Amino acid sequence: MKKLILVFFLMFGVSSFAQTTVTGKVVDENGEPIPGANLVVVGVAEGAVTDFDGNFTLSTSQVPPFKLRVTSLGFTENTVDVTSNNQSLEITLSEASTLLDEIVISASRTPERIFESPVTVERFGLKEIENTASADFYDGLENLKGVDVNTNSLTFKSVNTRGFATFANTRFMQLVDGMDNSTPALNFPIGNLVGMIETDVQSVELLPGASSALYGANAFNGILFMRSKSPFDYQGISASIKRGITSQEAAGDNSYTDVGIRAAHKFSDKFAAKVNFGYLRGTDWQATSEVDKFDPTRTRADLNYDGINVYGDEVSTNIKEVALTLEGLGRLPAGANALVPSVDVSRTGYNERDLTPYRAESIKADWGLYYRPWANDFEIAYVGKVGTGTTIYQGLNRYNIANFFQEQHKIEFRNDNFFLRGYLVADKAGDSYDMVFTGININRAWKDDNTWFGEYTGAYVLATLAGATNEQAHAAGRAQAESGRFEPGTPEFQAAFNRSINDPDLATGSKFQDASKYYHVDANYNFSHLVDFAEIQVGGSYRRYSLNSFGTIYTDFDGPIDYSEFGIYSQIQKSMDLNDAMNLKLTGSVRYDKSEFFDGFFSPRLSAGLTVNRNHNIRASVQTGFRNPTTQDLFIGLNAGRAILVGAAPDNLDRYVRTYDVSASGQLEGRPATIEQSGRAAYENSYVAQSVLAFAASGNPDDLVVGNPDLVEPEQVTSFEVGYRGKINKLSIDFSAYYNSYKDFISQTNTIAPYYGVVDGDGNGQVDIDPSAFQALSRGDFETYNAYTNSTADVNSYGAALGLTAKVFGNYDLSGSYTYTKLDFDQASDPGFQVQFNTPEHKFKASFGNAELFKNFGFNIAYRFSDDYFWESTFGNGVVPEFHVLDAQVNLDVPSIKSTFKLGGTNLTGDEYFTAFGTGFIGSMYYLSWTINN
Repeated sequence: MKKLILVFFLMFGVSSFAQTTVTGKVVDENGEPIPGANLVVVGVAEGAVTDFDGNFTLSTSQVPPFKLRVTSLGFTENTVDVTSNNQSLEITLSEASTLLDEIVISASRTPERIFESPVTVERFGLKEIENTASADFYDGLENLKGVDVNTNSLTFKSVNTRGFATFANTRFMQLVDGMDNSTPALNFPIGNLVGMIETDVQSVELLPGASSALYGANAFNGILFMRSKSPFDYQGISASIKRGITSQEAAGDNSYTDVGIRAAHKFSDKFAAKVNFGYLRGTDWQATSEVDKFDPTRTRADLNYDGINVYGDEVSTNIKEVALTLEGLGRLPAGANALVPSVDVSRTGYNERDLTPYRAESIKADWGLYYRPWANDFEIAYVGKVGTGTTIYQGLNRYNIANFFQEQHKIEFRNDNFFLRGYLVADKAGDSYDMVFTGININRAWKDDNTWFGEYTGAYVLATLAGATNEQAHAAGRAQAESGRFEPGTPEFQAAFNRSINDPDLATGSKFQDASKYYHVDANYNFSHLVDFAEIQVGGSYRRYSLNSFGTIYTDFDGPIDYSEFGIYSQIQKSMDLNDAMNLKLTGSVRYDKSEFFDGFFSPRLSAGLTVNRNHNIRASVQTGFRNPTTQDLFIGLNAGRAILVGAAPDNLDRYVRTYDVSASGQLEGRPATIEQSGRAAYENSYVAQSVLAFAASGNPDDLVVGNPDLVEPEQVTSFEVGYRGKINKLSIDFSAYYNSYKDFISQTNTIAPYYGVVDGDGNGQVDIDPSAFQALSRGDFETYNAYTNSTADVNSYGAALGLTAKVFGNYDLSGSYTYTKLDFDQASDPGFQVQFNTPEHKFKASFGNAELFKNFGFNIAYRFSDDYFWESTFGNGVVPEFHVLDAQVNLDVPSIKSTFKLGGTNLTGDEYFTAFGTGFIGSMYYLSWTINN
């Protein structure tokens, strides 16, 4: 085995013969040690990293004199001379004067100053984490320039940049130590629910915009990198405990606890290990809106009411058709249907607060074993992560994600020039359930739909015959139909609730099942130690999905659905000194990706950065990106109540099949009592849903439009960006502007497929004159589908962001940013298309603080403003009003016990707000934290 490892080692050219030894210590300007500082011999791939006390020992084949380059996150780079063997050095690093001086890796997969990055990059390091006024580091991301954080629940927040925000954000990638932590079942990250523990966070970097050229298909809108601390560099036991309350008008004041513990030990120069544990518990933001989802002027007194956070009232029917059915069964006298109006009536629903305990919880742990067989930069690591949690997710419906479980396991080989990693991500849905179907099926448990609507219609007829007005007759109908209702809090209600959330059949229950997984391998090699004229990198990745929802989400009724995709890329970067004051950095990269369902795609990126006098940098880039349709786009088969979601993979269309009851009118015409329809009807025999609504109002077939959407294909974007970074005295400026042009924008469209009749038999895009199809629509003999396709419309977006930071009044930090984001889309060109931009046009953020107001005491105040914007989603559409948020914290360091105490609060004005239609209002949080040895 040792011989195999040695061969592997030699293949990558990392073997060397030590001739010179240098020892020493790296400290800051106050003489405090800097752990984790990197020391590299200039011109060769040899170096060392300081330990927890800032000490290092470096062995190199170079013969003095030579130079050492010393870097550490948050500090300005320093270069020192080595003049003799066994030399001892004390190296001082100055704190970075601005964030632009800090080192990032994500933009080019190689260390470089933010100042010289070829694209826009935001960074959140140890200093920013310590000083954030937010409740934790993940929430603190919403204070970064250009970043949107949409709050799904207390423990599930969705990060996005540059538009098209959703909670199911498949356009944005989130990596933790190189591992994608999107859930296999949902294909997107669920915030930090099962992510990193704050005491183990080394740094966070965020790339806004398309990053497909280096990171693949899912890095379409941006990518978030979270990097943990190495046990070789950060040792000992550290802990954090945060206690406080959340305060919301709907939920009241509730306790909040967040605990994190980290233990790491370096057993020798060759072996180190660490373990982390985190626990969070609180009460979620309650969603209590009773506004009608489709008409805000309607109330619960309206016949066809459908409240935003009221579930079960999605079930409705036309009572005229019910009267005809009852006549056919002999339960109403012939002709009685003439007394019944042709109106839709909905069942009475249950409030969301009666269907969930609003428990917010996260329990997570991770561990790592790190082995450096030659005590240098070559490292073999195994990392394991597990997490379970309870949260609320809003997709097509509202879901209580209860006791969700996710695990990750990674093996990685790496040194300064390469990495090779493979990992597994698997999840289990736990006790999760759909709250909408819980409400629907509790209703059906005490009275099935046919009985309820039959009683309603029968009572309406009797009341009308007795001389009641229309309004009185409807009231009598509902009163009769509601007899026997299970009221919240009763044993009958609780029993029906328990049966529903443990039953995965959506006809009778609401349980959400899943045990999906994916396997991922990626590698990168940097030839900079072998090639002098430029820095060249090559890499690639492979992923295999295994979807297993037991037929509750996907059409995997008969076993897991497996498919795969791969990609390869290369990048070349050249830095040239044009003169003593100007440096030009050129970067070119290209990536090829291939899914087994689609043709391959090339994603090139070109960028140039000109640095002038080290204090001014002008950059420009053009890049293309693409994203493959997600697992849901391809294989979903889900009855969501008002619509059925059917994925567009060719072999998925016939996997989803249902049997439907034909109306009484249809049966009188000679149609069978039931009819079978597959998901193929959504794509090959359907009308545009909006046109059916127009037809229902007018009765004119000319209003109908053929649906029949094309099967979904990969989406593409071309992105142009320019930017400027500069330092003028104590002021730092960071400006960027971009323009994105999308092709084959992946979208969802609602179609309506009649149970009988032909929509477009010859495929010419014109509606056939088929009276039977028109009659099916008039009788309600149709199904509504949500189909996955590409819009033919031109979709463009553009925007700009300006960030300013400065030292004022001596040592105070003042920063502010403004972000402008705009959608360029002509709705008339594709009336049925929901673009779901979901982003404010204007955002402003500011912070003011001092990390050392006086000795060991600091403070920070953060303010955020968001313009109002329109939120579109499959759950519902509505305006999100503008909001203003003020957060603040004070912190006290107590060096004698290696502790930091922080007292803080969020949304201190108490003005509750929300960031998406249908979610709970966000209240305030107040907390006190104690962090030890971090």
